Amino acid sequence: MQAVQIIQPGEVKTVELPVPEPGQGEVLVKINYVGFCGSDLNTFLGKNPMVRLPVVPGHEISAEIVRTSEGVPGHIQPGMLCTVNPYTACGRCSSCRNSRPNACRFNRTLGVQRDGAMSEWMTVPWEKIIPDEDGRLSKEAFALVEPLSVGFHAVSRAQVTDSDTVMVIGCGMIGLGALIRSVIRGAKVIAVDVDDAKLALARQLGATHTLHSGTDSVHARLQDLTNQSGPDVVIEAVGAPATYQMAVNEVAFTGRVVCIGYAKADIAFETKLFVQKEIDIRGSRNALPEDFRAVMEYLKKGACPVDTLISGIYPPEQAQAALEKWQSDPGKVFRILVRMEKQ
Repeated sequence: MQAVQIIQPGEVKTVELPVPEPGQGEVLVKINYVGFCGSDLNTFLGKNPMVRLPVVPGHEISAEIVRTSEGVPGHIQPGMLCTVNPYTACGRCSSCRNSRPNACRFNRTLGVQRDGAMSEWMTVPWEKIIPDEDGRLSKEAFALVEPLSVGFHAVSRAQVTDSDTVMVIGCGMIGLGALIRSVIRGAKVIAVDVDDAKLALARQLGATHTLHSGTDSVHARLQDLTNQSGPDVVIEAVGAPATYQMAVNEVAFTGRVVCIGYAKADIAFETKLFVQKEIDIRGSRNALPEDFRAVMEYLKKGACPVDTLISGIYPPEQAQAALEKWQSDPGKVFRILVRMEKQ
């Protein structure tokens, strides 16, 4: 079967690999589309310390169930479209014992610590299959479920309610997921980014206000919009020193800061704000199956501009060109998909 491999930084090739056979309790799926994630771009750029090369990238998966094996329950049937939970959980670490397997200490994500989904076929344990049992999602939409679910999970970590004002910093795919989930929960949402097109999309998806952090006085605007209090919740979805500092500086007294992005450099904080404001600072990693299902239910309503979120679709042999395009203008890309199904 054909697969895409990142051989070394800056080099991507299509290779031939054996078609896998499902073992007991496993499902064979045909891959339709796979989205390129920021971790895949970092692998291509040589900036991903967790990856072992060469690696088949990809954990944002649109697939079709082809064959099941002994031990797979009857509700998982050939012909169903599905996505795949791409994380592992050891079942023994403190995260798993606390019913938070998304943050398993020994997690191995597809396409990072192990080969991913950018191939024609793959086998997965049936427990990782998240099917669309009523057949209402498109193949392309399935590839958006995982990145949006990461933003959905951050909103759960923030315990957002309809009485909250939420500031989302960064309107890429994951930030948009956080924005959408906050809107669904009835919160007032303030979106912050440096790109006008992304801010326009944030408004389309329900943001009450948008701030351009390159031209607006963010602090002054936030004070005006929140009656001098600051937002109750800040979700950081960029991973830069300036945005981390903005989150802590701008959140309201006794507010919650949830961090999705992670900075590549040390950050200096005015730590008196941690105590003075008595703020909660929470990390948010990956997503839970219920986050995946919540995204799928949202997408089924038809309000999400799926075509706008897909910045390009490439065949496997153009995967390197796709990553080079993303590298050249990262601010203009939401998601790039690789089409693995034969046309």
